[in-house]
Amino acid sequence: MKFFKFTKKSFNAVNKKIFVFLLLAFVVSCNEYKEQASFSRILERGYVSVGTLYGPNSFYIQGSGSQVDDFAGFEYELAKKYADYLNVELEISPSYSIDDLFIKLNNGEVDFLAAGLSVTDKRLQRFRFAPSYQKATQKLVFKQGKMWPRKLSELTGKLMVTADSSYVENLEKLKQSHPELTWQESSELDSEELLVKVLDEEIDYTIIDSNILAINRRYYPEISIAFSISGEEPLAWMLSNNSDDAILASLVEFFGQVHQDGTLLALNDKFYGHIEEFDYVDTRTFIKAVETKLPKYQPLFEKHGQDIDWRLLAAISYQESHWRPHARSHTGVRGMMMLTLNTAKQMGIKSRLDAEQSIHGGAKYFKRMIDKMPDRIPSPDRTWFALASYNVGFGHLNDARIITQQQGGDPDRWVEVKTRLPLLQQKKYYKKTKHGYARGEEPVRYVENIRRYYDTLSWLDKKLQQTLLAETADIVTTNDEAKE
Repeated sequence: MKFFKFTKKSFNAVNKKIFVFLLLAFVVSCNEYKEQASFSRILERGYVSVGTLYGPNSFYIQGSGSQVDDFAGFEYELAKKYADYLNVELEISPSYSIDDLFIKLNNGEVDFLAAGLSVTDKRLQRFRFAPSYQKATQKLVFKQGKMWPRKLSELTGKLMVTADSSYVENLEKLKQSHPELTWQESSELDSEELLVKVLDEEIDYTIIDSNILAINRRYYPEISIAFSISGEEPLAWMLSNNSDDAILASLVEFFGQVHQDGTLLALNDKFYGHIEEFDYVDTRTFIKAVETKLPKYQPLFEKHGQDIDWRLLAAISYQESHWRPHARSHTGVRGMMMLTLNTAKQMGIKSRLDAEQSIHGGAKYFKRMIDKMPDRIPSPDRTWFALASYNVGFGHLNDARIITQQQGGDPDRWVEVKTRLPLLQQKKYYKKTKHGYARGEEPVRYVENIRRYYDTLSWLDKKLQQTLLAETADIVTTNDEAKE
């Protein structure tokens, strides 16, 4: 094939429109080839690029943020499993707005979006979706203590929602039958930030997905649900309309696998399993106790945490005694960590009513429970198993794990074992176990409560550290200005 050699003379002789057409055709052809080869390119380059949103549901940074282990979030962890499935690395590309994500997707900066996005009629016209992995309803929320609107016609204040969200699409549909309905859209604030605006009474209402709300009500218990503005909507990963069919095919296969092998079930339990039920009084009481009681005992939890996160140790203690050193139960357990007399002796504790001794003994005993777990059980499941053992005993936990295996479940996954623990209360099951009857519902509630307390305490502690850093920065700035 000979290439056409352009000179000024020959170029002028060529019809410019034809030249532009040929040039455009060449570019389109290159782009089509690029898209067709994109899945192969993912494998060749060794990473998949995924767009997501900052937030507790999708992606957030914990700790220093210097390690990959500092990254967390439901969407992030699910995307990481997809990358592992392809045997490639994960390149996460987080954004602060949905609109920014759409731009990244359309520009080819990311291979797809994993951000808890609803599958809607309008979006189906513009994008493609992988199989749904979750469902959510859209809740209109307000601040507790304010007038409770029970239907759209009773909205009397300012409603603000995130721009470019599926909330806007649903509101536009509702406006057809409720022409008086008005709202404002913000491209600067996400759903969680709008919740804070509601609490600060800067706006009266906002709309948020039920799964995101469940996470945030642990931190903001004064947020109340007025009503749902939609039925259950499927959530799914989003691809561009001209994306490679091979990427979509791999996602279909991936979601089929994680549905079947229990991976998705376990991930859902990790992020949402312990927050399905919300208790306003308990959550508010705990937050108040963190402010008033915890400061006195926090140094002891930090001192005796050893290899245990002190916040988890504090959460266990709150579940056991509500941080009361002289707590007592009808079964004879006592103190901050509610130790039995026998356990206290094994841990070398002389006085269960001494706060420091009790915390030290409880930490040692909990660490022993963790060490008893088979090495093959990964975190965080081994932690939940250890908590259940702390409550009901290692023997009863093993009985439940055996029942789980006999019924075809995975005995190394908390999400599956916790559904079998209550069977230890039924004679037809416990008569065949080694350790007999146990009130199996109690360790399930026990673990889920501690998980909620731990999440809330971690969040509150992080907020406190951010405040202290900001105050320190202000002091340094003030001193520098004074020197000048």
